[in-house]
This record gives sequence, structure tokens and C-alpha cells, in this order.
Amino acid sequence: MYKKPVVGGEYTHVFIPGSDVFPGPESICFKTGEKYADWVPNDHAIIKGPGNKWHAFGITHPSPPDYKPPFEYNCETIHDGEWLLFHTVTGEGKFKANIRHGVWKELPKVLCPSQRPGERNEIHAPFVVEKDGLYYMVYGPDPMRIAVSKDLFNWEPKGALFTGHPSTRDPNILFHDGKYMLTNTVENYLLLRTAGDLVHWSEPVEIFRMNRRGVPESPVMVFYDNAFYLFWCIWDDNNGPYDNRTFVYRSEDPFNFKDAPLVAELKAHAPEVICDECGNWYISSAEWPYRGISIAPLRWE
Repeated sequence: MYKKPVVGGEYTHVFIPGSDVFPGPESICFKTGEKYADWVPNDHAIIKGPGNKWHAFGITHPSPPDYKPPFEYNCETIHDGEWLLFHTVTGEGKFKANIRHGVWKELPKVLCPSQRPGERNEIHAPFVVEKDGLYYMVYGPDPMRIAVSKDLFNWEPKGALFTGHPSTRDPNILFHDGKYMLTNTVENYLLLRTAGDLVHWSEPVEIFRMNRRGVPESPVMVFYDNAFYLFWCIWDDNNGPYDNRTFVYRSEDPFNFKDAPLVAELKAHAPEVICDECGNWYISSAEWPYRGISIAPLRWE
């Protein structure tokens, strides 16, 4: 018998970006230097940083005027102005103690276009890992790019890692058996690359392809109980831009989920799967069941 993940309790709303000035450049909906009250977060990363504080980074932009969650939106503007990342941090303490509303402090947003000269404006779905005392943030969309930080507060862009299909996006990194494994979305399939140093990545291998309506996004791969579990949520026009269906497949081979069994369907959008300092598991969700970012316990049954 194998284990399957289950959302093990209610979601707790922990964060939503507050009112802020849009730094530009000007977009379809938003003007440079103008203040907007309502901001939308999406794909995000959560990592433990120095001083036993937990940080989250993620896509954000002012709420488009025609966005009325969950189903009313304009395809041309729903992702307009996604050119910078929110940053929020807890106080000191264990992860479980910080799953409360009001303890995640909003910090200045990071990596707007003026801080990334020469890059395209869009910055999507960051993923952050620590290696040898430095923090590495990988982000899309294509080309996949990287930035480095010593403290999680100040970031230095380091340029492109690799160029793929124009729809290359949503990186996730698992460190396993001495190597890094990067999963990302391209159209209706998922690719996997490997590296020993977070910089020099192998050629991609297709590990999963959709055989149903919609496309996969926000993949997460974890290793648990001697197997690999691949989580991804779905983009389906019928269910709005923040669909809360997350599917989980299990395989003993990280390079092949094509015939892997579907072991769970969870409620989460753009999930992150977190194993904390005590070995407890959690799942996060953007824009569901509350506006902003929410976190729930995850059990393996």
C-alpha cells in the first residue's frame, strides 16, 4: 500500500498584499506611480530563512478593474502588470506557530523591472532554494531566470538559465540524491531537468502530458515514503483563473509520470508543499478559499 496526501484541516488565511504604488512600466490597466488598494497574489514560494523566520515570495499585481473573483475576469487583463513579487515574513518561531492571520508582515515588493534591467517585464512563479549560505530564486516565464541573495531581502539578478518554449513557466525544484531536479510547465505537459549547481541544467525530459481539458500549472514534486509525488493545479477556462483543483500523481521514477496513478485530488490553487523543521507537512493555496495566501496541514494516509 502507498501513502496519499490529504488536506488535514481547515485553511488559515495568513496574508494578502496591501495597498501600494505600481512601479511601472505602464501596462494595459495600471499607471506608473499610481497607488492601488487591491492587489492579487498568485504562484508563490515559502522558505525558512535566517533567524528562524519564514519568508514567502510570489506573483502580485493590482487587481484588474474587471476581476471579480472567482469567475468574472478578462483574459487580456487578468495577468496584467505581473511584473514584481510580493515579500512577506514571519517573526521568529516554528512554522506551525506562524500559521495565523496577522503575523506575516508585508515587506517592500522585490524585483520589479527597474531592478532587472535587460529582462522582460513579467516575473512569474518564483521558487527559492538555499545552497552554501546563499539563496537562489528561479523564476519565469521564458527564459527561465535566476537571482541570488545573501539574506532573502536584497536580490541580484543573474540572467537567464535556459530558454525553452515561449510558454515555459512555473519552476519547482527538488533536491534529491545529490542533485537538483527542476520541474516546469510547457503548454499541456511538464518537463524535468537536472543540475548539480542550480546553474548548468540538463536538456529537458517530458515527464507528464495532459489527456483532458485544460493545462497543468504550478507543479510541485516531493519525495516521500520512497516515492515521488507530483502535484499540479489546472487552468480551465470554465473555472476561472484561480481553479482550486490540484491533482497528485505517484511514481517511483521522477522522469516518468505518464502512466502513474492519480492518488489524490486536493483543494488548492498554485499550491506549495512545505515540510517544516519538525517534519510536519503543509499545503498553501493562492486566492482560495480566501483572497490572498492560505495554509492548511497536509497528512499522508
